[in-house]
Amino acid sequence: MVLELVVWACLVLGPAGGESPAAEPVVGAQPFAVVWNVPTSRCQHHFGMGLPLGNYGIVENQDGRFAGQNMTIFYKNKFGLYPYLSQQGIPHNGGIPQRVPLRVHLAKVAGDIRDLLHPTFHGLAVVDWEEWRPLWTQNWGNKRMYRAASEQWVQDQHGLLPRRWQRRLARRQFERAAQALMEETLLLGRTLRPGGLWGFYRFPDCLNGNWAKVANYTGQCRAADVQRNDRLRWLWAASTALYPSIYLPPALPPALRQRYVHHRLREALRVAAFGTSGLLPVTSLCPLQADLVHTIGESAALGVAGLVLWGDMSYSRSAESCASLRHYIMSTLGPYVANVTAVARECSYRQCHGHGRCVRRQPHDLGSLLLLGPGANPLGSFRCHCYRGWWEWSLWAKLGELHGAPRMGTIAITSERQQRPQFGTGWTHQCLSFPAQALF
Repeated sequence: MVLELVVWACLVLGPAGGESPAAEPVVGAQPFAVVWNVPTSRCQHHFGMGLPLGNYGIVENQDGRFAGQNMTIFYKNKFGLYPYLSQQGIPHNGGIPQRVPLRVHLAKVAGDIRDLLHPTFHGLAVVDWEEWRPLWTQNWGNKRMYRAASEQWVQDQHGLLPRRWQRRLARRQFERAAQALMEETLLLGRTLRPGGLWGFYRFPDCLNGNWAKVANYTGQCRAADVQRNDRLRWLWAASTALYPSIYLPPALPPALRQRYVHHRLREALRVAAFGTSGLLPVTSLCPLQADLVHTIGESAALGVAGLVLWGDMSYSRSAESCASLRHYIMSTLGPYVANVTAVARECSYRQCHGHGRCVRRQPHDLGSLLLLGPGANPLGSFRCHCYRGWWEWSLWAKLGELHGAPRMGTIAITSERQQRPQFGTGWTHQCLSFPAQALF
């Protein structure tokens, strides 16, 4: 069916509030994509039980592969020579970044990339290195062993230096080596598979898990951690995507979940501005069977490009576990994902003419979600954030003729209309590709 949409351009805004254009869709050409990263191919191959992910718009790799053209995670023991210490303090690959031969590491990374990723790879490339953090001061708790090992490394080499100098040198060596290891790994990935979206899992981090230590938990990131994320601009410059974790700790009270996730995503969206070629796409990661509203729903409402659902082999261990997973997909997960992604598409179509992503007008309005329910019209709480290459205008959009509207410039846009949810009309934004002079 052909739809003629008449729009009256009443005011040129440019990017709203001077914000940078939104990153393009990450996979599937959708404004918000939900990606499957659970090793469940056994359900089909061993038990003859397919999972109807595509019926609900959930993106998966071909043949249900864990690593494929849409999504690949590189783990610590299967990607380069990632240095880490076991819980008993036993070093692997030197244990600390200072002890890794960078050239040898990068040579292995290159081989691993060529083995795992097709030359035309255009998916999410997530490096999952979680044992230590690149900033010295953030290695606390069970990560403090990396500071101790670094200090011992300096003492073994420079035992005659004063103790204070040894600590300073250990910190400097650790941070320089950590930066080189992470930065060069990403840059090599970008060189070998330039179509991939490269980034580290859990970066940026908000470290806002202090709900049990404060009287009135807000979920906000501490100012010190925001400043530390600012110090990692070298990492954001080397990345082509951000992959924050919105894993919900089991002890986190349900009433605090949304603000916990909200501020973790807000910090990632803030850091996205440090990309060298515009805003970095943000894709959140959370485990399968998490709180759907406060993970998928909150991610979509804030304008995140996508969300990855991950899980382990337990979901495909037996025919019973596969049957249970299939039931969960068909009864709970699938319908929710289909609802959110359909509304995100419709909002993009109506608010941005398909050339942008909808975001909350008021980011802290936690009650506004891209979710269609009985009598619900959620789009009024959302505005358009245009993709790169598109202008943002404030428009009055209405089907048919605009009776009595001031004739400041009327344009007719024709596009194919598919079945989609029905919403009212009103003030909106549109993303247009032609210069402003064309309207007048």
